[in-house]
Amino acid sequence: MVYPSRKILGGEIEGGKSKTIMRTITFYLVAFVLALISQQALGQERYEQKIEALIEKKEQIAQQEKEALKQEVKDINQRVDDGELSVEEAKILKAEVAKKRALNIENRIAIVDNQIALLERNKGRNLVLADEELPFEDEEGLSILIDGERIFFTNSRQRRREVKFDRRTYSDPVFAIGLNNALIDGQSLDNSPYKIGGSRFFEMGWQWRTRVFKNSNWLRFNYGFSFQFNGLKPDDNQVFVQNGDQTMLEEFEFQLDKSKLRMDNLVFPVHLEFGPSRFRKTEKSIRYSLHNQFRMGVGGYGGFNLGTRQKLKYSRDGENIKDKLKRDYNTSDLVYGISGYVGIDEVLLYVKYDLNPIFKDADVEQRNISLGLRFDL
Repeated sequence: MVYPSRKILGGEIEGGKSKTIMRTITFYLVAFVLALISQQALGQERYEQKIEALIEKKEQIAQQEKEALKQEVKDINQRVDDGELSVEEAKILKAEVAKKRALNIENRIAIVDNQIALLERNKGRNLVLADEELPFEDEEGLSILIDGERIFFTNSRQRRREVKFDRRTYSDPVFAIGLNNALIDGQSLDNSPYKIGGSRFFEMGWQWRTRVFKNSNWLRFNYGFSFQFNGLKPDDNQVFVQNGDQTMLEEFEFQLDKSKLRMDNLVFPVHLEFGPSRFRKTEKSIRYSLHNQFRMGVGGYGGFNLGTRQKLKYSRDGENIKDKLKRDYNTSDLVYGISGYVGIDEVLLYVKYDLNPIFKDADVEQRNISLGLRFDL
């Protein structure tokens, strides 16, 4: 049995200490910048959604005022038929109610235009006390036909933002976390040399979701990029040892508090997503909502390994020691596999399986497998 000595481990650490620190700082700096960009993009998208919601509310209330005017005109006509009003009196009343509804629309449009201007000025960060029913105004104004005569309701304030009529592509940050392990040739998962509960994975990235068909959203094409962090914790006080082109587990000479191998990957997932959605269509927009809807995705991913490292924690002669070893451990440079998810809304059951072996040219092939929860925010 071969035991890696403290001297050898210490030599590896000292020899590559500076290089390892720089790579670690660079890696986490890139991850931080990408997370920051993702957060900013998410804020921008939510800001745009607020604008769209205001415009849709404007349309709803404009329709509400028009319907109310129609009912008032209908009531006036009924009073004429009942002999309560003369035709001349009815015309005067119709003009009054039309003027009232026109002023209602103009005032309410002014309110929503001010709210849109406030959102645009503050990039969606303004304070809001309560939601309001807001009307909609298009560039041609509003009108209604009364007794064969079209009455136009105009407003000096014009719409400031153009909303895309049919939005087919959306983007979201993606996070996943769960259990990780390895499937080994000729060996069941029950006999895995890695801790079932202690071996875990974490994934974060960004995805774009595009509707495949023009007039249906039951099939979507999802694509993006993700950082995967796959961890394996050996059982029975073992560590990974690289002997030439072979990487194996060997018992460590001291009692371990922690032994973990972590593989950091950058991959580019592609999924076909199935599931219903809620359809919303107005005169100015078409939208498909996945809120509280069932979703299922199948696909795969491909990418490359960014680095592999082993962390050891143990005590020797009363001293607590932490070793961080940065080596390739013969792990595969290219990473590719299959993945899928199923769930409702933004919380999904997620599974992924690497088709590439964990260790190149190994006598016994091992492949990484993960099961957990995925969150499309």
